[in-house]
Amino acid sequence: MSQTIDANSLVTLHYRISLPNGQPLISTFNATPATLQLGAGEMLPAMEKLLVGLVPGSRHIFELEPENAFGPHRAELIERVKREHMPDEDIEAMSIMEFTAPDGSRYSGLVREIDDQSALIDFNHPLAGKHIHFEVEVIGIL
Repeated sequence: MSQTIDANSLVTLHYRISLPNGQPLISTFNATPATLQLGAGEMLPAMEKLLVGLVPGSRHIFELEPENAFGPHRAELIERVKREHMPDEDIEAMSIMEFTAPDGSRYSGLVREIDDQSALIDFNHPLAGKHIHFEVEVIGIL
């Protein structure tokens, strides 16, 4: 009887995440396959759910709506930050900046625009609001 993936399986697989236009974002198909512990937060929960019930040797392609991928793009996560609250370094538009929260956690944002007084920072995940193609080839369950 063939083994199937469950919510806590340790799996080895190849996967590709791409945009609907075919632009690849992440792919292991031309590299070493990934080994992931499901339920450990190594992959988006919605993507993990798609793996449950799959069997080794199978290949699948899934289409994910933004809500089931990296979430909707949220306007409230775009914030204007004063230059005095930013690092004293050259910062360019469309670059990623790292910030440290008061609790010490780190997060990043995309600098949408910048001038001498402030910058418009987008703290959404870069793939928020995007439809995603998720292709997976299950190699084995450990």
